[in-house]
Amino acid sequence: MPRHIGIVACSAEGAALCYRTICDEAPALMGRHRHPEVSMHTHCLGDYMQCAYEDNWQGVADLMLSSANKLAKTGAEFLICPDNTIHRAFAFVAPKSPLPWLHIVEEVANEAQQRGFHKLAITGTRYTMEGPVYPEKLAARGLQYITPDADERARIDAIIMDQLVNGIFSDQSRGYFQQVIQRMKDKGCDAAVLGCTEIPLIVDDRSSPLPTLDSTRILARAALKRALEQ
Repeated sequence: MPRHIGIVACSAEGAALCYRTICDEAPALMGRHRHPEVSMHTHCLGDYMQCAYEDNWQGVADLMLSSANKLAKTGAEFLICPDNTIHRAFAFVAPKSPLPWLHIVEEVANEAQQRGFHKLAITGTRYTMEGPVYPEKLAARGLQYITPDADERARIDAIIMDQLVNGIFSDQSRGYFQQVIQRMKDKGCDAAVLGCTEIPLIVDDRSSPLPTLDSTRILARAALKRALEQ
């Protein structure tokens, strides 16, 4: 039997995309209409963001662990979190978790190496673009990276938090992402990390000036692979 996947969700749009990717892509591996058992739990996004606004990453970890414990009781066998921002609290989560996790940034780094990329453009919330998680994980793999400048980071964060997490996807915002990614391409990047789980809903390989590393779908596919391992 496939392993039971537990999803520790944060924002609805990104979590829904992750869940749908698992269910949509599983039949090619498992047979028609088949996918692993999946359970999801999420606390209120506002609770997560209040902790983030206060720089209270232990508080973020407590919410993640609350979900993890509930998912363990449902029978989940391992966990994923389709949200890059709250992985900033992962160091507080891992030692107390009742179940093992796949780490979204480690999976992105795996994919980047497998596809032969060397210098990545990082997009995401300001907590992701300005935080330590991507720098630490990418440096450990020998991968270079750059982030948008301060004004670009502020506007990208606003697009994510005011629009994308609320299911608002505009051509104007897509154009802004394209502009920023093009500038980072001009600075030598060979791929763009879509490091917020909602960004793939507005930018993809067809619209991006660079090949994309879609963190949401990368994590979903890694979870599907883990669930099917013998």
